[in-house]
Amino acid sequence: MTLGSKDGMNYAPKGKPNPVVKEGEFPIAAAALDHGHIYGMCNGLVEAGATLKWVYDPDSKKVEDFVAQFPDVKVAESLEQILNDDEIKLVAAAAIPSERSALGNKVMKAGKDYFTDKTPFTTTEQLEETKKVVEQTGQKYMVYFSERLHVEGAVFAGQLIQDGAIGEVIQVTGFGPHRLNAPSRPDWFFKKEQYGGILCDIGSHQIEQFLYYTGNKDAKLLHSKVGNYNNPEYPELEDYGDATLVGNNGATFYFKVDWFTPDGLSTWGDGRTFITGTEGTIEIRKYVDVAREESGDHLYLVNKDGEKHYELSGKVGFPFFGELIKDCINRTENAMTQEHAFKAAELCLKAQKEAVVVTK
Repeated sequence: MTLGSKDGMNYAPKGKPNPVVKEGEFPIAAAALDHGHIYGMCNGLVEAGATLKWVYDPDSKKVEDFVAQFPDVKVAESLEQILNDDEIKLVAAAAIPSERSALGNKVMKAGKDYFTDKTPFTTTEQLEETKKVVEQTGQKYMVYFSERLHVEGAVFAGQLIQDGAIGEVIQVTGFGPHRLNAPSRPDWFFKKEQYGGILCDIGSHQIEQFLYYTGNKDAKLLHSKVGNYNNPEYPELEDYGDATLVGNNGATFYFKVDWFTPDGLSTWGDGRTFITGTEGTIEIRKYVDVAREESGDHLYLVNKDGEKHYELSGKVGFPFFGELIKDCINRTENAMTQEHAFKAAELCLKAQKEAVVVTK
């Protein structure tokens, strides 16, 4: 089992080092260690050649755990120490969701790019404010949509689609179940004002993938719903959510997310994506191939050439991180456009705000 394979909060994939810059050429810092995704974010950047110089969090235990994973990092005394260091090009952070926007604005105003865990915002007001800061500063507000960026099966699916393997994508279906592990969760996880709601939070992965795989720059929300079926002791938790969207090009999307991963599953969630094209289909079994293989990154392709099963773990890599570093240096947008990151965020906020509550 890899770190966090039982618990999605601490899921931190490791790939092969594939540096795009020399040691010391792209110094970065980590701050706000509230979510375990910070480990995956930093793994990806370090493997792509970034030099992790500083870490800061007011919680010394979180810092101690982080230093155990990244022993070469220096512990900053304050966030200001990081922001005042002219060497630092980018700050990676996994703050409490409701605090991600304000932290990012502060980082960008200090002249540094910002890489946040998803979900990037919990309100449309935060989104609009951050859009202004990006415009004013020219800095990047990039988002760690790990279910696509840090899954080799999902990366490969994108490559197949770009190569025309299934024709034009007309429908995407996404399943994002997660294991709750309630006793190990921090208090903010159960407060809607802080985590934003299930469609805003883990739903953001799904909407981002839809836009990416279908090549849409915008989409219309048709319907969304949320509920708390089985966790009355946490009244502000939504343990289920789903939504339906249609893209500007007519491609449709349905996804569901939930906190109902059974205890017997070997990993934290059986995440899957089904993609229908005019000339073929793709299924990605991201983290497990149930009752067959405990490994992840299985992709099934069917098109005019027949049926194919790819086992992709360790074979594709995670190109996003190297592309992001190069984008920060060259001020390009090859890893992900700012428009794309903001649109995915906007649509998940809309889905959350307009959701029908299906439980009492």
